[in-house]
Amino acid sequence: MRKMLTSLLPKFGALWIGLHLPSLSLPETNVIGVHVQNLRSDKGQVICSLFSSPEGFPKDSRKSVRRVTSAISAKQASCFFFEIPPGTYALAVFHDENSNGKLDTNFLGIPREGVGASNGATGHLGPPKFDAAAFQFSGGRLNLEIVIHYL
Repeated sequence: MRKMLTSLLPKFGALWIGLHLPSLSLPETNVIGVHVQNLRSDKGQVICSLFSSPEGFPKDSRKSVRRVTSAISAKQASCFFFEIPPGTYALAVFHDENSNGKLDTNFLGIPREGVGASNGATGHLGPPKFDAAAFQFSGGRLNLEIVIHYL
């Protein structure tokens, strides 16, 4: 019997320990949570990019501080950015309906997929400016609401 229990421990021991220990939760420090709403469908994914400077905002997510991809449910999505240092940031979000990882545009550069930015910033004859979308993050937890617009 002892031999059988010893052989099962490596397989099921971690599961048993996980089920019998109280839930451990990591402290949420310096988190920016983003609730994305007004998506026209549950197709595809939402991509949220957090920028700390005007460079690349809002189009070039390679120049963002962080980029998060989120699934869509009931025409809504959520993105979370963890361990973000205090500072000035702007958020660019788009509905990647075909899940190709990029914002699709027409030949004039007008988005074919839904877009949104922090502070509800919109552009005039182009994308919004970093300064219009910028917000101060002092640490702790910040929750933002982003409404997606289709052009």
